[in-house]
Amino acid sequence: MAVILIVEDEVFIRQTAEWTIGDLGHTVLLAGDLAAALLHLSTSQQIDALFVDIRLSALALGGYDVANQAIKLQPGLRVLYTSGSPLTAGMTEMFVGGGQFLQKPYSPAQLEYSVAELLH
Repeated sequence: MAVILIVEDEVFIRQTAEWTIGDLGHTVLLAGDLAAALLHLSTSQQIDALFVDIRLSALALGGYDVANQAIKLQPGLRVLYTSGSPLTAGMTEMFVGGGQFLQKPYSPAQLEYSVAELLH
């Protein structure tokens, strides 16, 4: 099973994602912003995947900033972006290499599928 860091500033969405991913047997780490995410990423603990909201309210580039800094700290990290905005070419151009996308709102089954795809 994997260690997955969820970075989402909406508490309800973060909690729902935590429960869904945790029910799959993965270890879940939580952050509501870049600073909290960096605390997790700066430790010696290996993190396998990052599930990050693109539109984090406190950052100009939101989840893109989180992902870019996360990859510097943990280069093998896999990234799953999420947003309520439809995916555009401009968005994918800002993804880290291998980054994937899940459109909000998503069901628990869609999140489970996306996590499984990301990890394989």
